[in-house]
Amino acid sequence: MKVTLNRVNDNFHFELKNERGHIVNVDSRPEFGGDDKGASPMELVLMSVAACSAIDMISILKKQRQEITSFKAEVEGERVQVEEAKPFKNIHIVFYLEGDIKEDKAAKAAQLSFEKYCSVSKTLEPTATIHYKVVLNGKQLEN
Repeated sequence: MKVTLNRVNDNFHFELKNERGHIVNVDSRPEFGGDDKGASPMELVLMSVAACSAIDMISILKKQRQEITSFKAEVEGERVQVEEAKPFKNIHIVFYLEGDIKEDKAAKAAQLSFEKYCSVSKTLEPTATIHYKVVLNGKQLEN
């Protein structure tokens, strides 16, 4: 796996490209000297956790022949000062699923994602605690 980074302007706007040619814009907020032309690197970390676990969960539920009509997630990260850096200490994710899905299968899909399959959350595990909730058809499920 390889990505390349190309600086777009004189500040902090970058285009990152993967080997298949997909481009992601990254920038810093104006208060940090950027032009806000893309997501920040730390926002991309949160996006990556959500996307990775969503892929896992949808894959698991499809294999179990569960009918998903809507899948959304909200992710919030709490950061802590460690010397000059501010890594994530806690990450909170809420998944909102709708469809003809059994509660136990939705809960198990999330559990399997975080405990076994999601490479992004496994990468963050040594430094951040990931908390998740599943809301199925408007009802919050027990973890």
